[in-house]
Amino acid sequence: MKNPEQARLFALEQLNLLDTTPSESFDRITRMASQLFGVPISAVSLTDTNRQWFKSRVGVDHQEIPREKAPCAAVCDSAEIVVIPDMLDSNVYQDSHLANTGIRFYAGAPLTTREGQTLGAMCVLGREPREVTEQERATLVDLAAMVMSQIELQHAFGRVDPLTGLANSGQFDEDLQDLALDAPGERRAALFTEVVEASKLSDLHRTMGPAFLDELTRVSAQCLQEAIGRDSPLYHLGGCKFIHLVSADSDARLVDHALRLRKNLMDLESAREVPVQVQPVIGITSILLGETTSSDILRSAHAASLDARQMGKGAGAFSSALEERFQRRSMLLSDIGRALDGDDELYLVFQPRVSVATGFCQGAEALLRWRHPVLGEVSPAEFIPLIENTPMARSLTAWVVCRAIHQAALWHR
Repeated sequence: MKNPEQARLFALEQLNLLDTTPSESFDRITRMASQLFGVPISAVSLTDTNRQWFKSRVGVDHQEIPREKAPCAAVCDSAEIVVIPDMLDSNVYQDSHLANTGIRFYAGAPLTTREGQTLGAMCVLGREPREVTEQERATLVDLAAMVMSQIELQHAFGRVDPLTGLANSGQFDEDLQDLALDAPGERRAALFTEVVEASKLSDLHRTMGPAFLDELTRVSAQCLQEAIGRDSPLYHLGGCKFIHLVSADSDARLVDHALRLRKNLMDLESAREVPVQVQPVIGITSILLGETTSSDILRSAHAASLDARQMGKGAGAFSSALEERFQRRSMLLSDIGRALDGDDELYLVFQPRVSVATGFCQGAEALLRWRHPVLGEVSPAEFIPLIENTPMARSLTAWVVCRAIHQAALWHR
């Protein structure tokens, strides 16, 4: 059985808080604490093995301090409020790191999980000695509870996928915003991994059962996370789809990296960790922090993966040509409603069916055409596949049937 400190550190690690980017949801609380206590410094401090790491901080530049002689460590060890009116009067803290940097006052309340594990402290600090009233002690406890509510909200209610333990798309969106605040304009690359083609998921669900798909997702998540390392968060997007960010590089190097990840996934089959053949594909897109939304990232990376699969490649990068094809498809999808309502874009042409034996016309095949006002003549081979899986399919079918019957009536008369 783990000793209490091992159990505490394990609980802290499972929450995936250490060494993550700053978060506005926590920064609001630290700003509030600084204002309520009238002190320049406030922090959400997490007690790691040998350090105090700040998930959020106000009034201090450094991200961490040594755990030794840190008052937050005492809060964590005791699971109680610790107040130090003047560090220079304390035999324990007068030569501590904080005291040596000019800190005189400290007050911290424990951050405790529902299971009783103390993660660190919600603390306020000042450069002048001061006392703490009972009302201020209660306020500090309330602020610590707000921090824990935020931690639980992110971990248990909608930010962590219960199947894989990975952060989900909602957390990806928030982390992306936090990265943009921390490094605006910095270039990164997103890698979108689809382990199993979406069209085959329903077949696997029907033949192998939902438990198999869950296990395949868990094994794939573990394989990818081990391959990219714990320092790079992996996000589960549902099904067998994942995304993660890497440093910017040339398309060729990024594709090589993606192909190595793909090989790790395919090795699961040869190692018989999964009983079916997986054909993973990885789409890559370049992003600028603060200038590319999460929805745009997911769209372009997914488009790159679809293009790579269609081309028979294991990985591919999003390109300007791919963007042009996407914009064209988007235009066609958005404009079909207008075309159905008008009379000058969609039209039918008729291919006669003539009996070779008699020479008589026995009927005609109605063929749909679209004269787009911007794109010109658009082949049905291009727009029908886009529309057939949308609600517009019924309207388009009705339009064709109505016009064909009308033409047949004219000929009959």
